[in-house]
Amino acid sequence: MSASSKFKFLLIPPFHLPDGDAYTVPGHSVPASAPKEERLLNSSFVLPHLEDVDWDLHTGAPPSYGNWSVESREEFAYAATERIRLVREACESGKYNAVILLGGGEPGFLESREIGRKHGVVVTANAFSQMYLAIMLGDSFSIVDIEGVHNVYYRDLIRVHQLQDRCRSIRNIGYALPRPGDDDPDTLTEQVNKLERGEYSAVVDRAVDQAEAAILEDGAEVITLGCSMTFFLQPHIQNGLRARGWDVPVLEGYTAAIELAKLMVSLNVNASGITYMDVRPQRIPGKIMV
Repeated sequence: MSASSKFKFLLIPPFHLPDGDAYTVPGHSVPASAPKEERLLNSSFVLPHLEDVDWDLHTGAPPSYGNWSVESREEFAYAATERIRLVREACESGKYNAVILLGGGEPGFLESREIGRKHGVVVTANAFSQMYLAIMLGDSFSIVDIEGVHNVYYRDLIRVHQLQDRCRSIRNIGYALPRPGDDDPDTLTEQVNKLERGEYSAVVDRAVDQAEAAILEDGAEVITLGCSMTFFLQPHIQNGLRARGWDVPVLEGYTAAIELAKLMVSLNVNASGITYMDVRPQRIPGKIMV
């Protein structure tokens, strides 16, 4: 890394799947030897946000639960444990002033913020960054996500971030991530491949329809995205809503987390030492409010 930028960031994916495996998804199975720009998911619209950043992209840890993407609470717990170790190593290296946790479910985020604060390193993550940016832009937001258990896991994140009163709904696009036991060839991965080949992809229409329904039926004023495997839809949803007459912000996690980290570094602020208290702090409040 050069010394040309005040921003020294490490981006850490939630996992790395085996190369060429049957359950690979875009962005999590590119060989570790590939240039970081090729390994970065949605690089076409994410890279401009890194132009003023000296950045590294970690390969991510192999998931200990199996060779597929995280969706359940159990799988997120395993992913969190592996990534916390990587965050500690990054903070102890002294090379970075921010760590960006990639992945919509942000496994290990709270624990990583605790580690980062002790080392003077800012830590941001995708759901957190989108949600709090969303409530700066409108009174309410909804989430467009993959389907199934990931939706209820993401509901947990909304509660963790105490934004139940600002989130209107979690809507899904009718696709899940590939995993053992699935036999439907029409996967989200295949829909992404169709788009890359310039073919029609049903997932785009579904996503725009769900985003518009969130506005009309649920009262959302900002749209955010859930699983990182939906982040590619950001420009498609934005353009689709505009074509239908809606002037509504559509956010995605990578760019939101990168820009929030820049803001925190520029302001020289980090997470509160009360919220993320040391085991033996110099001072301890006599009462913690609930």
